[in-house]
Amino acid sequence: MAQYLSVETLNWLLFEVFNVESLLSASRFQDHDVQSLRQILDTVKKFADSELYPVFREMDADPARMVDGQVKVHPAVGTMMQRASDLGLIGSTFDYEHGGMQLPATVYQGMSFVVDAANNHMTGYTGLTSGAAGLIIEFGDDHLKQTYLPKMMNGQWAGTMCLTEPQAGSSLSDIVTEAHPQEDGSYKIDGQKIWISGGDHQYCENFIHLVLARIPGGGPGTKGISLLVVPKLRPGEGGLVPNDVTTVGDFQKMGQRGYTTTHLVFGENHDCKGWLVGKAHRGLESMFLLMNGARIHVGRHGAAIASAAYYASLQFAKERPQGRRLQAGGAKNASQDQTLIINHPDVRRMLLTQKAITEGSLALILQASFYYDKEHTLEGEESKRYHELLELLTPMVKTYPSEAGKRSVDTGLQVLGGAGFCDEYVLQQYYRDIRIMSIYEGTTGIQSLDLLGRKIFMADGKALMHLYQEIESTLGSAREVADLAVYADQLKQHLDLNQQLLQHLAPLAAKGDFEALLSDATLYMEFLSNVVVAWQWLKMARAAYPQKDHSAFMAAKVHTMKFFFQYELARNHSVAQIIMQPERLTIVTPEEILD
Repeated sequence: MAQYLSVETLNWLLFEVFNVESLLSASRFQDHDVQSLRQILDTVKKFADSELYPVFREMDADPARMVDGQVKVHPAVGTMMQRASDLGLIGSTFDYEHGGMQLPATVYQGMSFVVDAANNHMTGYTGLTSGAAGLIIEFGDDHLKQTYLPKMMNGQWAGTMCLTEPQAGSSLSDIVTEAHPQEDGSYKIDGQKIWISGGDHQYCENFIHLVLARIPGGGPGTKGISLLVVPKLRPGEGGLVPNDVTTVGDFQKMGQRGYTTTHLVFGENHDCKGWLVGKAHRGLESMFLLMNGARIHVGRHGAAIASAAYYASLQFAKERPQGRRLQAGGAKNASQDQTLIINHPDVRRMLLTQKAITEGSLALILQASFYYDKEHTLEGEESKRYHELLELLTPMVKTYPSEAGKRSVDTGLQVLGGAGFCDEYVLQQYYRDIRIMSIYEGTTGIQSLDLLGRKIFMADGKALMHLYQEIESTLGSAREVADLAVYADQLKQHLDLNQQLLQHLAPLAAKGDFEALLSDATLYMEFLSNVVVAWQWLKMARAAYPQKDHSAFMAAKVHTMKFFFQYELARNHSVAQIIMQPERLTIVTPEEILD
């Protein structure tokens, strides 16, 4: 069985760096202990090894597709849905009363990372079901909970979220799907949705769509949007009956080909019913509960694909002989045997780039999940503080593993050279699979607008101040170790540079020049994400340091931290220079220069 992640690294991050055990003192998690959590992770890993990883390439070669009007997917999807409830991949963080396991979200993300790394086509099916069920739990009435939750929780029924429409794309204020109230309390639905992940297949009896639509009287824009449950089959007196939800297509994609992406039409025959979730005209607020979780899940997908690609690249580098090491003076000794490519400095640079991005991304995801757990187990101002931290981190958690992960996989393909471009090797599939992650759940541009346009300045910058406090705590701890003090000082310089950037940008916001303010939002996303991931690496190095002289594993963490600072964080100086240029070259001018 090929390696696709480091279980040792995952466990070390969970139980040493983030100290998940500290969460277990909360009454919500009191039924769990470290041993039981490790057992859960082991069980998921065995399932991934035996059932998911072996069919990963098969699912790409035999993709989801429409056959005689029905979506057909690989049989492993059926296995996944059957086992998902037992493994805790649906609703593991939910309350016991709703069929959940009350696991910390930090552990859940670790479990799902294992599955993603083994077969990234799979967890979307369970993750969206979990997200849709979570919305019903949070905002649905008792009837909705009793009708839909039990079979969603056991994997018999799947869940989706339906936002995008052909004419609207990511602009949700332009959706036109309608929901008209009926005498029986239901709503008649009329419209269509595209890019619906996991929207239909043969291994679930029913699909419970969470649909954004307009109820009359809501007004224009996003404030007039409502959220409704619209099942493919609606419960009736004689059992399930068709609900006039038609799957009219499955999009054929360059990657994630085993994960179906559908086009749905609602109410083609004027007999599609939906039921309101939460308050009318407040649907987008409710949907953001699912969307924010989904954004973290997408970031986790990116990190997991990058992990699997790293270990595939590493294995190749350890086995492929080519060339000879340079001798003193630059000479080569042609009589010597060829050396393995892992011994060439440039190949080592590429592998270290992959390792630094992959493990830094995983730490970032676990950091956000840890904040989620703290938010939901504390009260008052403490809970609010962690909520604000999570709000600030979420766009970076979605974007950094997606964008840097894409570069990581691309670098891994380069390690293989020409072999990486061929079907015989898996890197080309990882390269195709990860490409969608920077598009799913809000593109990089949208996430960057959210970060700089909303999250940085919200509540007068309070969330950013909380983040600074968190980072400063790590800097103080790192300075206790002489060898780490220089890296703490470097990271502090980048915090100061961030303040310079914001001082440069704030006047644009003050005078309402938002186009200029946000024209380089994507570059600012790159800058701040590098700072936050550097913080994660410094935290990891500090946790590793007491044992680094006696453990190759710990020494590797410190070495990779140094690499990240030298090769990745250093990029921020040029990024900052671009952002602070006074001339805005991307804003539309009277003379069109792109013709």
